[in-house]
Amino acid sequence: MGQKKPQVVVTRKLPDAIETRMMELFNTRLNVDDTPMTKADLVEAVKQADVLVSTVTDRIDAAVLSQAGPNLRLIANFGAGVDHIDLATARQRGITVTNTPDVLTEDTADMAMAMILAVPRRLVEGEHVIRQGKWAGWSPTWMLGHRIWGKRLGIIGMGRIGQAVARRAKGFGLSVHYHNRKRVHPEIENELEATYWESLDQMLARMDVISVHCPHTPATFHLLSARRLKLLQPHAYVVNTARGEVIDESALTRMLVKREIAGAALDVFENEPAVNPKLVELDNVLLLPHMGSATIEARVDMGEKVIINIKTFVDGHNPPDRVLASML
Repeated sequence: MGQKKPQVVVTRKLPDAIETRMMELFNTRLNVDDTPMTKADLVEAVKQADVLVSTVTDRIDAAVLSQAGPNLRLIANFGAGVDHIDLATARQRGITVTNTPDVLTEDTADMAMAMILAVPRRLVEGEHVIRQGKWAGWSPTWMLGHRIWGKRLGIIGMGRIGQAVARRAKGFGLSVHYHNRKRVHPEIENELEATYWESLDQMLARMDVISVHCPHTPATFHLLSARRLKLLQPHAYVVNTARGEVIDESALTRMLVKREIAGAALDVFENEPAVNPKLVELDNVLLLPHMGSATIEARVDMGEKVIINIKTFVDGHNPPDRVLASML
């Protein structure tokens, strides 16, 4: 690309400070209206761009990438997850992909912990009672939930976010257990007082709360399948701030409707923004609109990482947050 300013196409509205800096550094086309791009819009973008700044709502599959122009050499994703990008096709076409890891960890962990607290204590139900004007006063046997102190938390995916949730959970008196593709370092286990389960099935059958923190990959699609969900105890809760596709949402919904498990808290959905109508009707489920990393600080930090990745790449160096082939 030389010293010429690269043509950067941004698919969604980003924080003003980030967009302003991008306009200063690059030839930037913004999405001021924040209207999600259609497939045709994405095709047009990859035809024109040297750099595409994508988000989780963009499905950049092989069909889109096959129509990319010769100048597209970088997809600088605004977000940590890259399951919406066909990484194999990008690699074949010589397109580098970057993401924004680390800056979402604490905010997502805060949200997961809030959800872990909210559902067993029936906070959403209680709030609805107040808003609907149905509260008749305190009663010793009404709106009883469950304490989490002393309960067992099973974390699926012990990466940065999983470990951050474990630290919070430990402070709330939960016993931390985890299943991961690889066992974490003994020092981390000791710090978190975490118990490792090589068998996910065995862990699921013994936990009071399950919190999902693994990425969506072909290997983790419906990792919590109908069969595995059946292993949960009737008093268990499921919390998901990772990706909706990791859980068989239809199977989970059926179990919640039949009260075969106690409840769930979901920040992500298998076909979002569509949400199963049956989930909406349930009072034992907390539903949030993909808010896990939705803080001003996180969004600005993400944008700054995107800018650094683009600038480093344009200057002829390997960007710091390059998604490696080993992640495919």
